[in-house]
Amino acid sequence: MTGRALGAEVKGWSPPPRPDQTAMEGRFVRLEPLEADRHAFDLHAAFTGHDALWDYMPYGPFASASAYHRWAREREGGEDPRFYVLRDRTTGQVGGIASYLRIAPDAGSIEVGHICIAPVMQRGAAMTEAMFLMMDWAFRAGYRRYEWKCNALNLGSRRAAQRLGFSFEGVFRNHMVIKGRNRDSAWFSVIDSEWSALAEAFAVWLSPANFDAKGRQRERLSDLTRLVRAAADPALQPE
Repeated sequence: MTGRALGAEVKGWSPPPRPDQTAMEGRFVRLEPLEADRHAFDLHAAFTGHDALWDYMPYGPFASASAYHRWAREREGGEDPRFYVLRDRTTGQVGGIASYLRIAPDAGSIEVGHICIAPVMQRGAAMTEAMFLMMDWAFRAGYRRYEWKCNALNLGSRRAAQRLGFSFEGVFRNHMVIKGRNRDSAWFSVIDSEWSALAEAFAVWLSPANFDAKGRQRERLSDLTRLVRAAADPALQPE
């Protein structure tokens, strides 16, 4: 029988490696594999007083630095999730954490998540560059699909995903129960065929020429990535 839709054949591709504990270096940020003794107390200090950071997370806030240290100790060195700490290269301070998770080399799929960024790092270029470095590693390693999922009520996370070039794919209803509450999950992705153009958009935004003497951006990343998404698939509509 002919005429059956089976999907495009995937040629010349093999499953990529899993992320390891190699640090990633950018101009604004260094991503370091999580080490509880090295990072936990400074991270807790950066997060302290900002309990809303944990509203949509399955854990936290943490009552003490020692409690956060225990949490970090249980996760350092883990393969999935694989956690990295964001260190501002200008100040030397740590200001956030993120991970790869749901790592599926056989499918060529990997997700970024567990993102918690302290206010001291939220407005600067370091967080954006960290997300670029993680995405860039995944596609250079050979992953085909890079995912971002968040609580559908988390409008800040949804805006961040689209600013970074992710395309909205829909909402999974009644997807999880987190801290005793229902979570509908919004799904976003970038795929390998889009990455070259998105990487160019990041390069333009991260260029020194894009920042004035006070560090203010001249071109917005959201404008650059919106053009890339529209060119990749004109049928894709924003949320």
